[in-house]
Amino acid sequence: MIVEWFTSLSPIWQALCGTSFTWFLTALGAGAVFIFKRVDRRVLDGMLGFAAGVMIAASFWSLLAPAIEMASGSKLPAWVPAIVGFLLGGAFLWGVDKVLPHLHLGFPMEEAEGIKTSWQRSILLVLAITLHNIPEGLAVGVAFGALGAGLPSASLAGAVALALGIGIQNFPEGTAVSVPLRREGMSPLKSFWYGQLSGSVEPISGVLGAAAVIFVRPILPYALAFAAGAMIYVVVEELIPESQLEKNTHIATLGSMLGFAVMMTLDVALG
Repeated sequence: MIVEWFTSLSPIWQALCGTSFTWFLTALGAGAVFIFKRVDRRVLDGMLGFAAGVMIAASFWSLLAPAIEMASGSKLPAWVPAIVGFLLGGAFLWGVDKVLPHLHLGFPMEEAEGIKTSWQRSILLVLAITLHNIPEGLAVGVAFGALGAGLPSASLAGAVALALGIGIQNFPEGTAVSVPLRREGMSPLKSFWYGQLSGSVEPISGVLGAAAVIFVRPILPYALAFAAGAMIYVVVEELIPESQLEKNTHIATLGSMLGFAVMMTLDVALG
């Protein structure tokens, strides 16, 4: 019943549903703040590593590989759209990173990035998580948008697998932002609110991504690679350094391996 209803929706509505699901799991993870005031740093580093692994696997299996396949029939070599889109995605996040005020988990206020501001530490922490949720929502939206573009290499199962994988890593991500806020003295309700709010950009970027590739089909390979480049930028710029900050390197690495394996399994099995 639910499957039939979902398949009957337009790709834009499917993208909205998929990214709302990832947002919901962010909120579910943020709800841990009502149970725990603190999370062991080793657990947090394992969560960050897991998120990094999922995003790396999704970048290749769900985004770059399909982008190369879709571009194989064009006049340009198939690798050109993948490289151009990939580098543009990283450049876009680099630009936003330089402008948007934010602070990575575990770093002192002196190391806040972006335009200097008097905003509170808690707001800057939330903005850091929100920043890397943008490419996640965009990736899911573009995957569903590929269905609307009518490309044979695009599949509903593959798009659902990507949404499921991103959603799974959003659960610990929600915990990773809400519990530190609680530890800094914020109330449980307010910590939860800000934790789930970090995922609210995913439906917005998802719908925009789906609409863009449906109405401008030639940009689809570039859009897929763009989302991949943005996600890899987040992994290298934020998740890996944060997961290694307390020297729990083995735990963070094992988390990354597990996250990669989970996302690869989902994509290959369902996609």
